[in-house]
Amino acid sequence: MKATIYDIAKEAGVSIATVSKVLNGKGKISAETSKAIHAIMERLDYQPSVIASALTGKKTYTLGLLIPDISNPFFSEIARAIEDHGEQLGYSVIMCSTDNKDEKVERYISLLQQKKVDGIIIATGIDNKEIVEQLLAKSIPVVLLARDMPLVAVNTVVVDDYVGGCLAASHLIGLGHRRIGIIGEKEKVRSSRERIRGFRQTMEDHGITFHENCLKTCDYKVEDGKKKALELLQSDETPSAIFACNDMLAVGVLQAAKAVGKKVPNELSIVSFDNTILSELADPPLTTLAQPMEHMGKLAVNMIVEELQSSNQVKQRTVLRPELMIRDSTALISTS
Repeated sequence: MKATIYDIAKEAGVSIATVSKVLNGKGKISAETSKAIHAIMERLDYQPSVIASALTGKKTYTLGLLIPDISNPFFSEIARAIEDHGEQLGYSVIMCSTDNKDEKVERYISLLQQKKVDGIIIATGIDNKEIVEQLLAKSIPVVLLARDMPLVAVNTVVVDDYVGGCLAASHLIGLGHRRIGIIGEKEKVRSSRERIRGFRQTMEDHGITFHENCLKTCDYKVEDGKKKALELLQSDETPSAIFACNDMLAVGVLQAAKAVGKKVPNELSIVSFDNTILSELADPPLTTLAQPMEHMGKLAVNMIVEELQSSNQVKQRTVLRPELMIRDSTALISTS
């Protein structure tokens, strides 16, 4: 049975109020008594009650994290960074997978509020901005991570997706590719929209026409990427390169290329986005736009902790630049 504050008080021969003062660092307690109580707590492996702390309006040292799907390597790597950094700062993390559905988001946020979490990191798509605005109205620290909501004053950590799309297009154009396909996530995913927008604008800046039938959108999973890539590769005008808006979709493109007998990169170049472990393990390894996932996770946790420790409520918006990682999935266009 876990030791309670009553057990500590009895063992030390003091009142419960004295033990509470030692726990909270308040009141005039002698150094000798405080040292003795801490020694007893350590010997009995006493753990303060998170629920009791929440009921008295104190911090619970827990954070909520909303992600679309833990099976997506990008979000699993983000979650690990948040968990590791949170632990270093004394925080535990409650993780919820939402499948990018607002009804799930609302249900999990309600649960996290019942658990009295100190702050919430939202790394999932949300259509209804009122969900975030309601949290802010309750003075609950919130950070949007890898998501953006420009019309809401909220702490945000994002990569410049538009620039990432520009870099992807510039790389392929520099290799001589002109007919290029794009496989992105569904329209509601703002990050994917921005990557596509940057890519298309760069093609336009180079005087290259982008054909609408070369754009395919779908869910974010490998099988979805494969299905859409097959549509492109089996069309009358096959692209010489494909830009996939995340690593999972890019792996699907690799599978589609193999299914139709196209060699990568000799007959088809592929550029991806994220730089998760998938991009390195793929065969061939993927050229991709790297997001600094560990750094992003740390920044999000730091923003929550800073808001908890300060009365300054000015919101921060941090935009990081993606880095092009050139590997073996891209090559000069074949002239044969």
